[in-house]
Amino acid sequence: MSAASAVSPAVRPQSVPLYDLSRQRERMAAGIEARVSAVLKHGQFILGPEVAELEGRLAEYCGASHAIGVSSGRDALTMALMAMGVGEGDAVFVPGFTFSASAASIAPLGAVPVFVDVDERSFNLDPAAFEAAIAEVNAAGRLRPAAVMPVDLYGRPADYPAISAIAARHGVAVLADAAQSFGGALGNQQVGAMAPITATSFYPTKPLGAYGDGGAIFTQDDSLAEAVLQIRTHGRQGSGDEALRIGMTGRLDTIQAAVLLEKLDSFAWEIARRREIAAAYDEGLRDLVETPLMDGASSAWALYTIRVPERDRVRDALQAAGVGSGLFYRVPLHRHPAFVNWVPEGLSLPVSERLADEVLSLPIHADLNEDEVAYVIEQVRAAVA
Repeated sequence: MSAASAVSPAVRPQSVPLYDLSRQRERMAAGIEARVSAVLKHGQFILGPEVAELEGRLAEYCGASHAIGVSSGRDALTMALMAMGVGEGDAVFVPGFTFSASAASIAPLGAVPVFVDVDERSFNLDPAAFEAAIAEVNAAGRLRPAAVMPVDLYGRPADYPAISAIAARHGVAVLADAAQSFGGALGNQQVGAMAPITATSFYPTKPLGAYGDGGAIFTQDDSLAEAVLQIRTHGRQGSGDEALRIGMTGRLDTIQAAVLLEKLDSFAWEIARRREIAAAYDEGLRDLVETPLMDGASSAWALYTIRVPERDRVRDALQAAGVGSGLFYRVPLHRHPAFVNWVPEGLSLPVSERLADEVLSLPIHADLNEDEVAYVIEQVRAAVA
């Protein structure tokens, strides 16, 4: 039976939650317990050998010169900006349609998030809107255009070739927010090697998730890597007592590294399975709903997100049928109370505002079975129709 087929009453699921980590945990229990037990025995809970092993494997996976394990995806963004020298009086361009951490990572440095609309087709940062925003900042004369932070929304890489070309023309640095996209690719280039510096998250529900907070920074630049290594440990170098720069406590702990090492062994299979499920959703739903698209991009499918009119009614119908869903994101960044001081009067980001009212994320993880995928398709079709 194909995943798009009707579900037999005999195998009809009772519910399909948006997230379910229990099956993965059961599948990997023995290996994870052995990895964690090894950490408990050697007792190097901070920057133990598993952290260095994980960093080497992550760098090899994506083709980056350096991978540095850090405390969270949000901290990864702030630490990367610190390593880049972003600070007071700098403008950092960020898409208006993303999670609040993308903008919140900028503010503590004294820099200013500048909200940019997203592309109607990809839901990612619109290159044309980015270039227009640079012109507006230059015309105002209060801030220096310093960096752009494209976000790989839902796991699909942003248009780095176009964004990087614009950034280069205007002397703007590029930091990739790949919190949702590790495992994705653009052409033959893996996420982690598409920008001079990249930040990702290992939050438990990410495609590669820890059993707590965690993240990583990738770069090809030796000097940026050295700066990040200092920043993650109070600005110190190695075991020295002298702080060489302002830093933070931003280390990935060894137990999380151990969990991630075990999960990395099956990561390629899990990404392939997510893509199979996404293809089944595409086949079963493409005549009814829109999904984000970008030519040449291969998504990590952190989330499978559809765009539908009457989104809230559809979500209520899915909930009644036992199908979990998520609203990522129901409020565009320029409408968050926390960011009001950085929003110019009258700012409108029409695509971001429309998407916030229309997007709905469906269950997608490697341990969904065919009957559950078919049931989700069946219930979405019924809810939309």
